[in-house]
Amino acid sequence: MLKEKNKDFELIEAFKAGKVEVFDELIGLHASKLYQTAYGLLSNREDAEEVVQDAFVRAYKALGGFRGDASFETWIYRIVVNLSRNKYQWNRRRGAELNVSMTHRTNNLESDEEGEEMIIPDKSYKPDSMLEGVEFEERVMGSFNELPDKIKEAMILRHVNEFSYEEISNLMESKVGTIKSRIARGREMLRKILTGSEGKIGAA
Repeated sequence: MLKEKNKDFELIEAFKAGKVEVFDELIGLHASKLYQTAYGLLSNREDAEEVVQDAFVRAYKALGGFRGDASFETWIYRIVVNLSRNKYQWNRRRGAELNVSMTHRTNNLESDEEGEEMIIPDKSYKPDSMLEGVEFEERVMGSFNELPDKIKEAMILRHVNEFSYEEISNLMESKVGTIKSRIARGREMLRKILTGSEGKIGAA
């Protein structure tokens, strides 16, 4: 991570010095995860691509004035998250039914660096239960759509992008304690959804 941040800094300084061609390399370091974030929040490939492209354009125009108060990674992710929020709200106003999903690494939902656990039904894979495993993964992916927006965002940043609580705090401009609370609530909500005991889910 530190190596990537140092590389970001080098490329930004080169860009500011007039070597604008390095922008493609800078974006290339983050493009895949930026797309994963946008797709996780929007669950629509075209919308995710549109958001990321818009973020690139905005970043290109503003990079000359980038002061480094936050890391480039935090800065560009904040742009993508904000644009995704706007796109999501716009789609919802149009009546589009959007499903939020986690595209990979669903096994990361079970634990984190501080030893917290999210209890979900035991689906240990057996040689003859591959289909059942795929169906269960789809349920996990689809269940993210039932979470309140802010909790959903925090969960995606944590479990798809593997950001630390501090990084998510910076991205969402919320206190670390608030982020930890949202993620803890998100895990509990998912557990209830997946075990069929969800009841009424409240907002963040």
